[in-house]
Amino acid sequence: MAPPAGLPGRGRSGRSVLTGVLIGVGVAGFVDEVVFHQLLHWHHFYDRATSAAGLVSDGVFHAVSWTAVVVGLFLLADLHRRQATVPRRVWAGGLAGAGAFQLYDGLVQHKVFGLHQVRYGVELLPYDLAWNAGGAIALLAGLALLRGPARPLAPRAP
Repeated sequence: MAPPAGLPGRGRSGRSVLTGVLIGVGVAGFVDEVVFHQLLHWHHFYDRATSAAGLVSDGVFHAVSWTAVVVGLFLLADLHRRQATVPRRVWAGGLAGAGAFQLYDGLVQHKVFGLHQVRYGVELLPYDLAWNAGGAIALLAGLALLRGPARPLAPRAP
């Protein structure tokens, strides 16, 4: 199948990856926010101030995460409408995006900037290792999927 007009073959694949990355980053942020911030109360996005500031930072983080998901879903719908979706690339982008988000959070926000830790009042090493290993596994899985062939969805019957 030839790519749609104005969209070269690699463009379909690249747009599918971008779509997946946005959804992956957004979903990873959402899971982090809901599980670790709201349900377990382990930390806020920003823990170096008052609880009120932490709650506001969580709200902003949550809004940005959901914005990434919504934009990614709009891009996915557009790819489907154009019959240009490359599912393997969407999954690759999603896993790579989620993994990169988690590694960035674990290494940069936790360790470099010190915005928060995974959990307080415990030995951090096991939590840091699990957090960053999960991110690395997702990132590597996404990169592995990118190495395989990119096949767009079969065209729909009229």
